[in-house]
Amino acid sequence: MKKIKFKRFPGDTIVVPMLIGVVLNSFVPQVLQIGGFFTGIVNGTSALVGVFLLFLGATIDVRSTPKAIKIGAVVIGTKVALSVLLGLGVAFLCNDNFLGLSSLAVISAVSVANNALYSGIVAQYDDDAVKGAVAITSLSVGPTVTMIALSSAGLASISVWSIVGSILPLIIGIALGNLSAWFKKTLSAGVTPSIIVVGFALGCGMSIQQLFQGGLSGILLGLVTVFVVGGITVLADKLTGGSGIAGAAISSTAASGVSNPGALAAVDPAYAAVAPIATAQVAASVLITSFLTPMLTSFVAKQKDRKAAKNGAMAEAE
Repeated sequence: MKKIKFKRFPGDTIVVPMLIGVVLNSFVPQVLQIGGFFTGIVNGTSALVGVFLLFLGATIDVRSTPKAIKIGAVVIGTKVALSVLLGLGVAFLCNDNFLGLSSLAVISAVSVANNALYSGIVAQYDDDAVKGAVAITSLSVGPTVTMIALSSAGLASISVWSIVGSILPLIIGIALGNLSAWFKKTLSAGVTPSIIVVGFALGCGMSIQQLFQGGLSGILLGLVTVFVVGGITVLADKLTGGSGIAGAAISSTAASGVSNPGALAAVDPAYAAVAPIATAQVAASVLITSFLTPMLTSFVAKQKDRKAAKNGAMAEAE
């Protein structure tokens, strides 16, 4: 039997299984409630996200150079701060609806970055500090930032223990991965498979109608994430002595961000109605930023090379 070959594209790890889930839920929803382990996967999103965070934590290396720590802290700190400012701005200034985007969608998408994409982009540049910064940028994963921001602003009713519980799997993963090379290797191997399963489970909670509802606003969310937030992050990177490459390479939405709206709805039912649309919007942002972030980084790198060449020519002339 001839095997079907699929052409890979950035973000397909989360998008393809999610689309499969969407199709099933849209046309044969009864299949999802057939029972047994299959239905357990469909209804077990919270548990699946917890497992994903445990695996992801094991990939984070707490040992890094001071320069890498500084670069990572600046770019991810700026990105998270902007996600909160934009999200709360949408909530309080736009009645939680800016061209179809809610504060939940904005913070969920902007606060998390695709660290695998970041690593792949910066691998081509000869700067170990920029490469090592991923150890810090990886700390901003999961729904924790979204929960803290919305809860602190009085927009969500979430207990402190729910927030602690949302980050605990990540902390346990970090501890295990840094204490044992075996745990690090074994758990890290589960990151991609867990993303696939989480994507499918999330898709099973969405319909084609909801996916289209998230389309244009989701594209807008991706553009804002790369060019508005990314542009400011590049500036922050340069102002603190960096090249701007790290700031550009971090301007994406992580696939894990797709689970954030659902995770928040699980601890605060008030978000149950908006969570499916926000999930679709974040998924669109994942796809859009996967293509645009490498382009922005390439542009910033070329500008850096041009400036270096110009400075070199001026030095020779003198």
